[in-house]
Amino acid sequence: MKILVTRTLTMNRIEQIIQDNISTQQAILADKALISTIEKVSELIIATFQAGNKLLFCGNGGSAADAQHLAAEFSGRFLLDRPALFAEALHVNTSALTSIANDYGYENLYARLLESKGAKGDILICISTSGNSPNIINAIHKAKEMGVTTIALSGKGGGDIRSIADINIIVPSDETPRIQESHILLGHIICELVECGLFGTI
Repeated sequence: MKILVTRTLTMNRIEQIIQDNISTQQAILADKALISTIEKVSELIIATFQAGNKLLFCGNGGSAADAQHLAAEFSGRFLLDRPALFAEALHVNTSALTSIANDYGYENLYARLLESKGAKGDILICISTSGNSPNIINAIHKAKEMGVTTIALSGKGGGDIRSIADINIIVPSDETPRIQESHILLGHIICELVECGLFGTI
């Protein structure tokens, strides 16, 4: 009986998690301003690649994994066999990552990496569920100095980066797992729109 009760509770929780995800996606779908921003971001990335510039990413923890995931969709392929696009997560070199964090502090990690890899006309996509990560905030300030456009993917109202990023994509949720799931969904949508815009319809 105890096992049955536990299994019922587990099944209920699974269903609730799935429903929470669906509710978040429905909120995104109903937000016409957010949908319009996704379109704007896609057009901006297309223009950036057409001008010969780069797409860079940064994030911490799960958002660092998402940054690598999305960078790989651009630099490898998404749905089309096509020429490679320059997209890179700033943190992929662990020697640089650890030396910069050791010498300059973790809060300056992405600003330093951006200084070495970025250039005027590039785009930096900053992924932060809270929008309050100090190293992301410092990277955005560095980007402004360099003429790099910043796009922030966040949740929880956007946090501190909302007021400093050039463009904000804010998931309407306060739950970190739902925000991260939505970041991948929105990132995939942008990948598809960019690929179609540059190389033709799927």
